[in-house]
Amino acid sequence: MAGYDSTMEQHKRTATCGELRGTDAGRTVTLNGWVNRRRDHGGIIFINLRDRYGITQTVIDQDAPPELSALAEELRNEYCIAVEGLVRPRPDTMVNPGMDTGEIEVAVQNLVILNRCDVLPFQIDEETNANEDLRLKYRYLDLRSAGMQRRLRLRSDVAFAVREWMTGRGFYEIETPTFIRSTPEGARDYLVPSRLYPGKFYALPQSPQLYKQLLMASGFDKYFQIARCYRDEDARGDRQPEFTQIDIEMGFVGRDDVLSMTEGLMGHVFKKNLGVELPGQFRRLSYDQAMETYGTDKPDLRFDLPLKDFAPYVDAGSFQAFKDALAAGGAVKALVVPGRADYSRRQIEELEAHAKIYKAGGLAWIKAAGSEAAPALEGGVSKFFPDTAGTGAGNAASIDGASASGMSGGPAAIVRGLGAKPGDLILIVAGEKRKTVNTALGAVRSKLGKDLGLAAGPGRFEFVWIVDFPLFEYNEEEQRWEAAHHMFSYPQERYHDSMEQDPGAVKGDLYDLVLNGYELASGSIRIHDPALQKRVFSIVGIGPEEANTKFGFLTEAFKYGAPPHGGIAPGLDRLVMLMAGETSIKEVIAFPKNSFAVSPMDDCPGEVEQKQLDELHLTVRQREQPV
Repeated sequence: MAGYDSTMEQHKRTATCGELRGTDAGRTVTLNGWVNRRRDHGGIIFINLRDRYGITQTVIDQDAPPELSALAEELRNEYCIAVEGLVRPRPDTMVNPGMDTGEIEVAVQNLVILNRCDVLPFQIDEETNANEDLRLKYRYLDLRSAGMQRRLRLRSDVAFAVREWMTGRGFYEIETPTFIRSTPEGARDYLVPSRLYPGKFYALPQSPQLYKQLLMASGFDKYFQIARCYRDEDARGDRQPEFTQIDIEMGFVGRDDVLSMTEGLMGHVFKKNLGVELPGQFRRLSYDQAMETYGTDKPDLRFDLPLKDFAPYVDAGSFQAFKDALAAGGAVKALVVPGRADYSRRQIEELEAHAKIYKAGGLAWIKAAGSEAAPALEGGVSKFFPDTAGTGAGNAASIDGASASGMSGGPAAIVRGLGAKPGDLILIVAGEKRKTVNTALGAVRSKLGKDLGLAAGPGRFEFVWIVDFPLFEYNEEEQRWEAAHHMFSYPQERYHDSMEQDPGAVKGDLYDLVLNGYELASGSIRIHDPALQKRVFSIVGIGPEEANTKFGFLTEAFKYGAPPHGGIAPGLDRLVMLMAGETSIKEVIAFPKNSFAVSPMDDCPGEVEQKQLDELHLTVRQREQPV
């Protein structure tokens, strides 16, 4: 055929750079890939050739034809080439057990440069030390690194394992619309203007929530989808404007059915991809237990450090801030940090600054001293709890299984009651709002876990279910109740008669799956009764007309025999991130945005031509400059 470039036809690979072994010696092969490294050892040129499958060492011997050696002299890192040659065993002294192909090398007989490479903006290694924006600007180069190749392969394998497990258990994979009606789901929608209907907009789905419920009403009682979702949220470290979730819904089920199904799915995914055996059932904590014990509804259980109640010791002491907190109906909580009585004032002040981010008034401290037989306190607020303070205080409670034995405020009672030992550091937060106290001290606990390496070590996966969440939470700024998760979650039946009288007490059939301190999945049993749904709408301030406008298609469907149903949605990005041992979802997404929702590679978002705006009947109003 005239003008046909046959270069690739003539030099198409017959083996990948990761497959050749000692048993392939004597084969003549063609390899395609990128120059990972070139070394000239006095006329013998070694070229490590890389593709997505691995690296093979190729060699141009000293007696090679001059034109072949001259071509090899031109090669630089990331040149795209084809080589043809003979597979031969490496000398015994040069076998590399750290390479899959370390037993062999390919003696090059022919070399073709398929494409040259300009000067690289950064070196492509296992993991680059280039800054994030540079990596994202040249993401197509960053993706060549072994780390990114490995993580995206894991992502693909995890997605396949999900589909394998779900379809094997009778779930249908069903796609739901990407263009939907805008509905309130907690974050701003991304809007898409309609050319055909001026002034009207589609929204990109924050989740397929309403559609998967409609699928249950349609009789598809086992649905899943690896779904793209979109949320227009303010920039934050680990958020992405577009993300992927494993969306699941089931009909005729209760909470335990959904939890058991999810445990089976996770067990399959981890066993198949990491060889890790997970327990058949995960630990469960109520929301209240998690907040009281760990100060967060997503506790990292790879280390202990529970929050403990300090209130029984307050009356016998003379620290007024503690007394004032309890008098106002608040709380005083403590955290015992084993073996850290050597913490300096500067280190403690850093922890206090962290607690204040979460609205703590301060962070008090004491160091446990003395001996186990005769515990004592020193430093910090210890002067407010002298040895003589404990007798006759009248509240010698048994704390964490240890009796105060009449010394409710003395050093021995405090040390033993909190389960501390000499050499431990005791951190204390007090406040008028119990949730603030728990949250602030929980944040200190999380920081200590990272600072002290308490959760360190690869391959540690601690799952926990958080259940019995509040259904409603009060918005202080707007002076109204709103849904804690979303307004389609089922209120537990014991609260059906009292919902309107005390919304704050209502627990929902809500559940989160937490892994290593990250919320991995969230779900609930849904409301399927139209009358109950209207009551929930009313509590959160959505009247019949507004409800019909925004959700009428869903509530209408519920009138026609919708079954009880529930579901869950594990985040695929976060799941793969944790399995890969990373701390940012950007490391497991091929083309993520940066922390400002911008793509440095293609300068997205960008401006569009006036013609496109005119077709959409849109006018762009320039942002007013600050005065």
